[in-house]
Amino acid sequence: MASQIFHNNPQTQYDRQASRVTPARVRPEDKKTRAKKALWSLTIAIVIPLSLTLFIIFKFGSGKRYRAIMNKPFWFPPLWLIHLASIGSSFSMSLAAWLIWVDRGFHLNFNALPLYISQISLSIVWDPLELVMGAVWLGFIFCLLHLGILFACYLSFRKVNPFARDLVKPCLVWFTFLTIVSYKLIAL
Repeated sequence: MASQIFHNNPQTQYDRQASRVTPARVRPEDKKTRAKKALWSLTIAIVIPLSLTLFIIFKFGSGKRYRAIMNKPFWFPPLWLIHLASIGSSFSMSLAAWLIWVDRGFHLNFNALPLYISQISLSIVWDPLELVMGAVWLGFIFCLLHLGILFACYLSFRKVNPFARDLVKPCLVWFTFLTIVSYKLIAL
């Protein structure tokens, strides 16, 4: 009797019919619109930090004090390499942050966005502070702080997207090297 009630129940029959319905297909216009939005957001995420980095390089990029140091060790990077690595680091971190944003990582991990913004700010400030103005102690402190924030970004990003985590690794290596250079500049 209970099985007859179950089979004759109109609500149960409706549920079985509803489960057989195929999901609606996404129209090509929707896919194109989403792709355009994703490309637009990627462009903005990369262009803004990259343009800030390029502005700082062109505005303060001469580094006369850095060039004037006569007894630099042979392993000190030339100024063009420092600027090129800063551009590459900015691009890499921007792409990593965009991947985190796409995976909704900034909503799930509230520390990721402030860490990323702090990283951008410190990378922009370091170049004119140490290479142009010659504030080596302050530049070294900023470099240490930047390295710590990059490591925190690495830990935060690895929870969300492994590719974004891998994009942070070269930045960590570069700023570790810059921290060593900054420390050696104190002694010169």
